[in-house]
Amino acid sequence: MRQLITRVDDDLHARLKAKAKGEGRSLNALVNEVLQKAAAEELTPEEKLRRRAEELGIELIPWGVPVDDEDEFIESSRGMGTASQEILAEREARR
Repeated sequence: MRQLITRVDDDLHARLKAKAKGEGRSLNALVNEVLQKAAAEELTPEEKLRRRAEELGIELIPWGVPVDDEDEFIESSRGMGTASQEILAEREARR
């Protein structure tokens, strides 16, 4: 992990510190989140989706990759909403 040293004016520092305290977390955690969001704005929608899926522990299957066992696929996606059923319905419609 890298360390970033930057200069900010006293008022900004005080406001960030108060915000972090009000949220029950460290100033470092708050600044990291703000920087992550700023950097994410440059990502493509697909990159944003992949990063968010990684944060949630979801493995994305690239579009067009065959699914060997549809029942296993549905079971492995339980709790993720209707996405798996929608994907399979689209797949069936293309056949």
